[in-house]
Amino acid sequence: MDLATIIGIIVGFAFIIFGIVLDGAIGLFINVPGAMIVVGGTIAGLFVAYPMARVLAAMKVASKAFSDKQLAAPGEIIQRIIELANTARKEGLLALEEAADEIDDSFLQKGVMLIVDGTDPELVRNLLETELSFIEERHKNGQSIFEMLGTLAPAFGMIGTLIGLISMLDRLDDPSAVGPGMAVALLTTFYGALIANLIFIPMANKLKLKSREEILRKEIVVEGLLSIQAGENPRIIEEKLKAFLPPKEREALAEEDNVEAAEGVEA
Repeated sequence: MDLATIIGIIVGFAFIIFGIVLDGAIGLFINVPGAMIVVGGTIAGLFVAYPMARVLAAMKVASKAFSDKQLAAPGEIIQRIIELANTARKEGLLALEEAADEIDDSFLQKGVMLIVDGTDPELVRNLLETELSFIEERHKNGQSIFEMLGTLAPAFGMIGTLIGLISMLDRLDDPSAVGPGMAVALLTTFYGALIANLIFIPMANKLKLKSREEILRKEIVVEGLLSIQAGENPRIIEEKLKAFLPPKEREALAEEDNVEAAEGVEA
């Protein structure tokens, strides 16, 4: 469970409710018809905009925003590729077939087997990059649905406000009903803006960040495997792959290398 997502939503609602309570009665901000207009209209608009299968798939994608599943760190992936490079340099590319059985990452395993099978380097690149493109496209589909929800919610909030205003104008002969009617009309805009900016848009951004992290790891794999296939020196491969990392992670990886080197000398 990704605590940041849960904490963000809970804290956001808590501060808003606390602010409302300090300034008035929480009951003034509860309006069931308005909530029905915003929630129902947003869901209906989503089904109009996307096929049923895409909407249902988005529910699975949404779970990633709440998931705390740890992907292998880029540094760990680089170390794994360097191990494969050393194996290939000492024993040949065919020796990677045995190493592939111990690889948990299906994308990396697929790339290693393509190399072992003697696939042309250009074809290896095309196959892996094609799979990478489709992974990225699936991620974008999920993100776009939550971006659409973030657009629809405020829009239906405004529609609810217009409905409330029309209803209020119909009762202008009763001045005492104008104030409460206006308050109810504005609540739908409040609901739409709240769920859009506290749930849907942030979740779309969280999914986008997670997608970038996964794509980065797979780009490292592609570049590393092609370098192994080209017979490049493991040290050169490591320096090439470090270019994908921010400075702090490069420094951390360099420190790990120094520690391992020192342990090797002591041994």
